[in-house]
Amino acid sequence: MRTGNALRLAQVDSHARAAGLSAGMTLADARARCPALATLPCDPAAERQALELLARAMLRFTPVVTPDPPDGLILDVTGCAHLFGGEEALARRVLAATRATTRHAFAGNAMAARALARHGADGGRGDIHALPVIALDLPDDALTALRRAGLRTIGDLARRPQAALAARFGESAVMRLRQVLGETASPVAPRLPPVPVRAEARFAEPLIRTDDALEVIEDLLRQTARQMEQRHAGGRRFTVTLERSDSARRHLAIDTGNPVRDPAIVLRLMRERIDTLADPLDPGFGFDAILLDVPRVEPLAPRQDALEGGRAVADDTLDALIDRLSVRLGADRVTRLHPADTHIPEAAQRLRPAIESTASAPVPTWPSASGIDVALRPLTLFDPPQPVAVIAGVPDGPPQRFRWRRKVHEVRLAEGPERIAPEWWRRQDGHLGRLGGLTRDYYRIEDSEGRRYWMFRHGLFDEKGDPRWFLHGLFA
Repeated sequence: MRTGNALRLAQVDSHARAAGLSAGMTLADARARCPALATLPCDPAAERQALELLARAMLRFTPVVTPDPPDGLILDVTGCAHLFGGEEALARRVLAATRATTRHAFAGNAMAARALARHGADGGRGDIHALPVIALDLPDDALTALRRAGLRTIGDLARRPQAALAARFGESAVMRLRQVLGETASPVAPRLPPVPVRAEARFAEPLIRTDDALEVIEDLLRQTARQMEQRHAGGRRFTVTLERSDSARRHLAIDTGNPVRDPAIVLRLMRERIDTLADPLDPGFGFDAILLDVPRVEPLAPRQDALEGGRAVADDTLDALIDRLSVRLGADRVTRLHPADTHIPEAAQRLRPAIESTASAPVPTWPSASGIDVALRPLTLFDPPQPVAVIAGVPDGPPQRFRWRRKVHEVRLAEGPERIAPEWWRRQDGHLGRLGGLTRDYYRIEDSEGRRYWMFRHGLFDEKGDPRWFLHGLFA
C-alpha cells in the first residue's frame, strides 16, 4: 500500500515474519533485508470481500460472527464449543476451514480475545496484563504519551487510578482498558445471514390443472414482491418447486437481466419456460404444494413515473426482450459484448451471456475541431487487422498515402500516435498473440474523400528493422 510517497507492506505471512519483516515496513527496507521478497499489490476491496466470505463460512461453527477489519474475525463460541469436542478442537476445525496462516486466542470477552490474538501468544489464553499498550488500539498520539509516561503494558495502566488516566490520556483510553479487562461490556454485532425470500402454498385437495398452478404461482409472486419491496430489492433468479401427490417434484427456474419484483413480468417468463420444456408439466394426480424461492436478490431503487402517470420513464423493452429470449433459447445463446481487462483493442471485449449484466461502459471520446466529441475507437474492427502499404514523410511519422484493397488513398488529416505497448506480463511460451509482442503506434486518419480510418505501425524501429502497417478499423 502507498502511504504518502512511500510503499509499505500492508500484511506479511509467517515466512516474511520469520525473516524480520512486519506490516508497516517500507518496501525498500523490506527488499534490503530480503532481496527475494515476493509482493502483491494491496486490494482493500478484494480483502473486504474475502473477509465477508470467510465470515459466512464461520457460521457453521457459531451463529454469532462479526468481521474485524481489515483482517480479523470475532466468533462468540459460548455454548458452541462442546459440540466440536471443546475449544481447542473447535479452533483446529476453524483453522482447517480457513486454509490460511492465522492466529487465534480465547478470552472471556471479545476485546480481550482480539488483543490476545493480535498481540499475544498464538492459540493461548495468556495474561492480558502482560500485553503492550498498543493492544488497546489507541491513536498514535495517545500511545506515544503512554510510553513517555513509562506505561508500557496493560498491567501498568490497570494499577493506576482510572480518574487520573482519563484526565491525562482521555476517556477513550480508560473505556478501552475496561473493555479489555472485562469490567465493561464489549458487545459483538453479529452478521446474521439474510432471511430468504420465499413463499409456499399447500392444498387440502391436489391441483390437477396447470392453469390453476399458475394462478397460485402468481399469488406467491405477489407475496415475495411485498417481501422484496420492504427490503428495497428485486429478484434476479426465481425457482418454483411443484410437489405432486405421488412424491414427485418438478422444478422451474428463470433468470432476469435486472432485478425485478413485478409478478406479471416473472409470470410471463415462467410461462415461456413451461412452453420450452421438453417434458411437459404433467400434474399427474395433482400438486399437493407449490414453493417459490428467490435465491438471488439485489438492490432495486424506486423508479420515477412519467408526468402523465402510469408508465415509468426508464425503457425496459430491451431488457424484457433479452429475458424472454434467454428463457426461450437458453442464456448461452443470447450474448452481448462485455468489457475485458486488457488494453489490447481486439481483446478489449468478450461475448458473455446478455442476461448476466446489462451495464454498458461509456464510449471514450475526444473533442474535434468542430467542437463535437468524436469516438476514440471505431465501431468496425477488422479481425485480424488488414495489412496496408504506407508512405510516410518521416520513418516514425504518420502516413501521407496508403494503399488498401488495390486503391491508393491520400491522407488529408492524421492524429496520433497513440502508443499501445504489449502485455508482457501475460506472456506464455514466448507468444503474445497473432501480431506478436511489439509496440503499436495508432493513428486516426482521414483521406481526401472524407473517409476515416484507424491504422497502426506494428513495432518501433529499435524493435523491428522494417515495421509493417495495418488497418485495424473504420470510423462511421
